[in-house]
Amino acid sequence: MKILVTGGTGYIGSHTVVELQQSGYEVVIADNLCNSNAGVLDGIARITGVRPAFEELDLTEGEKVRELFARHRDIGAVIHFAALKAVGESVQKPLEYYRNNLNSLMNVLASMRECGVKHLVFSSSCTVYGQADVLPVTEQTPRKPAESPYGNTKTMCEDILRDVAKVEQGMNLLALRYFNPIGAHPSACIGELPNGVPNNLIPYLTQTVAGIREQLSVFGDDYHTPDGSAIRDYIDVVDLARAHVVAIRRLMEGKNKANYEYFNIGTGNGLSVLELIRAFERATGEKVNYKIVGRRAGDIEQVWADTTLANRELGWKAEVPIEETLANAWKWQKHLME
Repeated sequence: MKILVTGGTGYIGSHTVVELQQSGYEVVIADNLCNSNAGVLDGIARITGVRPAFEELDLTEGEKVRELFARHRDIGAVIHFAALKAVGESVQKPLEYYRNNLNSLMNVLASMRECGVKHLVFSSSCTVYGQADVLPVTEQTPRKPAESPYGNTKTMCEDILRDVAKVEQGMNLLALRYFNPIGAHPSACIGELPNGVPNNLIPYLTQTVAGIREQLSVFGDDYHTPDGSAIRDYIDVVDLARAHVVAIRRLMEGKNKANYEYFNIGTGNGLSVLELIRAFERATGEKVNYKIVGRRAGDIEQVWADTTLANRELGWKAEVPIEETLANAWKWQKHLME
C-alpha cells in the first residue's frame, strides 16, 4: 500500500515516513522544501534502507496536486503534514498562513475525491483548544477562538474535514491533535532542522548549547504556573510518528467509528519551560544559557492532554521518557556539527 505523505521531509513528516516504511508501507513524499531540505531523504534511507519517492511541489497549486495524484494512481491513503507552523511568525504573516495551510488541504482533498482515495490523517494541533478552562484537555473540551493565525488555520482545517466527511460518505478523515513534539530519531540520522533561526524551543536550545545561538529566550515568567513559565505537554517525535501509523491502519481496516474522528496525541503530563531546561541539563550534563524575556504574542499559558481516548481507541501510548527524548535531541545537534 502506498501512502502519500505531504510535508514528508519536515520534522514530524520525516519521522513518520520512517515508521511507515518500517511497518511495510510504500511512501511517496510531496514537499516544497520551504522549511526542510532534500538531504532528509538520505537520513531516512540510512535508517530504513529504502529511499522514499520524492516529489518537489507546492500543494497550494491545484493543478500540480492533480498531476501528482495522476502520477501515483496507486495511492491508498494520505497523511497531510504540509503547513506553515510557527505561532509567532503567523501573527506577523497571517495571509501567508491562511493561504498556505487552507489551500494545500483543500487541493489535496479535491484530488483525493477525483481519484477515489478514501483515507486521510491530518496534522492538527492542541492550539484548537486555546487556553482551556479545565485541564487536562479531552476531546470533549470546547474549542476556543485561536490565539494566533496558525492556530486558527488548524481550527478551520478541522472544520473543512468535518464538513467534507458529512457529504463524502466514502471518505474517512482523522485528525491528530498534537501537543508539543520534541526530540529526534535515536539514530541521529534525522531530527528537527528548521531553515534559518528556529522558531521552536528545543532546536533553539540545542543550538544555544552548541554555541550557534548566543542565548535562549524564555518567553515570560509571570504566568500563573508554579515557576511562572508556560507549561506544555512535550511528546517524543518518534512516539508521535507511531501514532500516525496506527491512525492510518485504523482507517484502512475500517475500525473508525465515524467518517471524521479526532484524537489528542500527547503524554498526559505538563512541563514548564524552566522544568524542561533543567531536564535537558540533567539528561546531557550541559548548561543552558537562557534569559527571561517578555511573553510572546500568540502563546497560551498552559495546556496538556488527557490521552485516554487515543490510548483506548488507537491502542497507542507515549512511551519515551523525557530525559531520553532530550538526550536524543542533543545527540542530533552534535551530529549536525560533525
